[in-house]
Amino acid sequence: MSVSVLITIVLGLAAIGYVLARRRALAVVDGDSRKLHSRTGYYGQFVFLMTAVPALLVMLVWLFVQPVLIESRIGGMIPESAFPEGGELTLVMSDVRRISNGLDAIEATGQGAAAALDATATDVRAEMAAVGVALGSDVSPEVLSAAQSYRKMQHTGAFWLSIVALATALAFLVGSLSRIRADQRARNISENFVLALLIGASLVAIATTLGIVLSLVFETYHFFQLYPWQDFFFSLTWNPQFRGGSDLGFIPLIWGTLYVSFVALIVAVPVGLMIAIYLAEYAGPKLRSVAKPAIEVLAGIPTIVYGLFALITVGPFLRDWIAQPMGLGDSSSSVLTAGLVMGIMLIPFVSSLSDDIINAVPQSMRDGSYGLGATQSETIKQVVLPAALPGVVGAILLAASRAIGETMIVVMGAGAAAKLSLNPLEAMTTVTVKIVSQLTGDTEFASPETLVAFALGLTLFTFTLALNVLALFIVRKYREQYE
Repeated sequence: MSVSVLITIVLGLAAIGYVLARRRALAVVDGDSRKLHSRTGYYGQFVFLMTAVPALLVMLVWLFVQPVLIESRIGGMIPESAFPEGGELTLVMSDVRRISNGLDAIEATGQGAAAALDATATDVRAEMAAVGVALGSDVSPEVLSAAQSYRKMQHTGAFWLSIVALATALAFLVGSLSRIRADQRARNISENFVLALLIGASLVAIATTLGIVLSLVFETYHFFQLYPWQDFFFSLTWNPQFRGGSDLGFIPLIWGTLYVSFVALIVAVPVGLMIAIYLAEYAGPKLRSVAKPAIEVLAGIPTIVYGLFALITVGPFLRDWIAQPMGLGDSSSSVLTAGLVMGIMLIPFVSSLSDDIINAVPQSMRDGSYGLGATQSETIKQVVLPAALPGVVGAILLAASRAIGETMIVVMGAGAAAKLSLNPLEAMTTVTVKIVSQLTGDTEFASPETLVAFALGLTLFTFTLALNVLALFIVRKYREQYE
């Protein structure tokens, strides 16, 4: 029985329990619902939750634990002589899973299922070739036997999962129905479950952040065991060589990241903020209803499209009309190219959020300013913008975080050269681009040239966290002025 079918059956049993619980609650008080502590719907919710939640938790734990146990047991069955030259157990287990899926495909098509389970290795390969399942030319008998055992254990585990999950659902269904009484606090149980669900949902973000940080910390620690941290943080050269003798200096990458982000924010923040002020304070309802959605369309354009725009249009224009005539460069890839295009992409992030924040400023503050004789522009400059400053800082911070994490526009607009230069018309690169380049292709996670990607990620995370703390300090300082 597949997992989806099993979940459907469990939810069906829970739905049946919901109906039976409502009827039983009314039967306990002879049809007078006023004698019940809670509404009949809460009794139904109680039985529904008691039926579905334990069974689904059993399924979740089972689906996590079963693959680990099966692969551990199968791994012990495969002798080292079956490993390919220079191979590892993980590669053999990959073949085992692939062959097991091939056996399932044979059974699904109904062509020689019994022969696939009991025949020799040559017969199994012939059967698999008949249904288009490629095994390769060097499948050993040990691996084939392990694949058959793997498949058998999977089917046995799926069978017992169905039995245990359905038994759990039925047991809790009967037990929860028998607990229904007139004075049972079914509403409290239902509300406590919703509260626990909300707390669990709020903890997802915390757990995800913790998992990301820990994974980066462990791999970064491994990297610094292989490469000196002094060279990483203070070297001015970035030159990875997978054959040894690499220079993995962080400074050229962070310089390119900050330079490109700075150019993008110079474009996005003034333009986006002026758009927000116009839409919130000057534009009429008709113009606002058209202009704001049109500007927000920019946020929905894929970054690869922005990258192509930078590569084909903006880069050649800056090269032919500015860089070459002024003798500042002859490449279409530059910091200015990526920064301008990225700034255009960030405009809706600044304008839309700032517009909502400015509209949230109380009208009474504007009326008080007008009452003191201030003009509309003076009111915006001296009252509205200071009151909305914390939210505007948050919008700028969001745009900055988006700029720091952008990759595709930088690859196609700024190039991949790691260098220290003040010339905005030269090609440079960023941390995110190098993280991608170090983790693509045939990489070996035991080499510092690959593990440096995690050190780059952790350092960039720490840097953006420091920016967030600084922005939070600024926001709180200005908030105190209006509280």
